Amino acid sequence: MVKKILVSQPKPSSLKSPYLELTNKFGVTVDFQSLISVQRLTPKEIRAQKVDILSHTAIVFNSKQAIDHFFSLCKDMRIKLPEDMKYFFISQQVSLYVQQYVQYRKRKIFFGKSGLMPDLVEVMQKHKKERFFIPQSDVHNNDFSLLLDNKGIQHTGCVMYRTVSTELDKSQPFDYDMVVFFTPSGAKSLVENFPDYKQGDTVFACFGENTAAKLEELGFRVDIKAVQGKGLSMAGEIDAYLSKQKKK
Repeated sequence: MVKKILVSQPKPSSLKSPYLELTNKFGVTVDFQSLISVQRLTPKEIRAQKVDILSHTAIVFNSKQAIDHFFSLCKDMRIKLPEDMKYFFISQQVSLYVQQYVQYRKRKIFFGKSGLMPDLVEVMQKHKKERFFIPQSDVHNNDFSLLLDNKGIQHTGCVMYRTVSTELDKSQPFDYDMVVFFTPSGAKSLVENFPDYKQGDTVFACFGENTAAKLEELGFRVDIKAVQGKGLSMAGEIDAYLSKQKKK
């Protein structure tokens, strides 16, 4: 029986979180603890990649973290972006976040409708003459780049931030009945923190195909998998699993 759940994300500020709603519906305890943290690269590390941001005419962002680190590095490197620079985003939600750094209404903003990479590529394809600059993490696959190559879209990827494992408090028991993972790096962090960890009956839930593949590569069993655009959300999949458990 699942009674204690670890959600490997920072604790939400809103009490309306779907994960917190599980506590009332099923009487479970839900803890929040990020298994990873993100660190910005230094200007020296960026220069070592020998990329010229200003030789590009458009910037592509696939997350809020990418926005934060990009503009922070531009500030430190004294790079002034031209007003006619175009900005492309994985979704409208992510695009709105850029208002912290530029005046939204005065910029050329484009975004995908579904939040999925193929949809963003379709939008970019309508602007084939642009030279796209893509800030990214050290942990990324080449799927996006391959899609752009296949469409003949000019682009340059640049690693601007890295993912590192969070060091967990070893004095506290890691005795969860369910652990929820959101990234391959989170799965890797568990092994780095607890090299001798045995899954046993613990339910592993994960978001995305890549996270599932990493867990299986590490020798773990994936019990619940949520994939964006297919079926329920991560919280919805957990709700469905606990509902079946309750019936039994």
